[in-house]
Amino acid sequence: MGAAARSLPLAFCFLLLGTLLPRADACSCSPVHPQQAFCNADIVIRAKAVNKKEVDSGNDIYGNPIKRIQYEIKQIKMFKGPDQDIEFIYTAPSSAVCGVSLDIGGKKEYLIAGKAEGNGNMHITLCDFIVPWDTLSATQKKSLNHRYQMGCECKITRCPMIPCYISSPDECLWMDWVTEKNINGHQAKFFACIKRSDGSCAWYRGAAPPKQEFLDIEDPFLHRGSFGSRVEMAW
Repeated sequence: MGAAARSLPLAFCFLLLGTLLPRADACSCSPVHPQQAFCNADIVIRAKAVNKKEVDSGNDIYGNPIKRIQYEIKQIKMFKGPDQDIEFIYTAPSSAVCGVSLDIGGKKEYLIAGKAEGNGNMHITLCDFIVPWDTLSATQKKSLNHRYQMGCECKITRCPMIPCYISSPDECLWMDWVTEKNINGHQAKFFACIKRSDGSCAWYRGAAPPKQEFLDIEDPFLHRGSFGSRVEMAW
């Protein structure tokens, strides 16, 4: 068998491996509840993207220019962040490296959560919470003003399958994937994990602010499993 013929199976093996192995440059993010996204972000705003362009952001270790996309935005409201308005948002140039694509022209409104870069700028990735404003529920929109902030000391633990456990009383179990096979389910749309006066945390549902009697309840079990035990819940 000639050298060319012998190289064909080897080439086929490399081609097959290339299709089976995951790409190193793929963007992978763990699902988070909207409240977690709010609490983890430096800045949370409602805004429109007016224009965009590719810009240089220094060089990598090999001296190659680092490209980013710069979005010029019109801020409508700030829910969390600095005193000054955000003027520009930066992101990676493609989704393969977690870059975000926003519609420009100023017609589509977004809720945008991301990291501060200073001087009225912020940075966003596909792992941040960025959704069209009109896809949010009324409860989510109201929770942005105060309720999510009330629960930033709580821990929201995602339940991928039953049984689920909590390890401390300041946890709320996020069950949407188990109950609906959808991370944008009932708890994401209509619930916030609120810290109570005894230090425990529990899910609260509703557009109105939590009443004092809800906050004062001790050892709560509403919509969460008991500490250290298996969760049994139904929606």
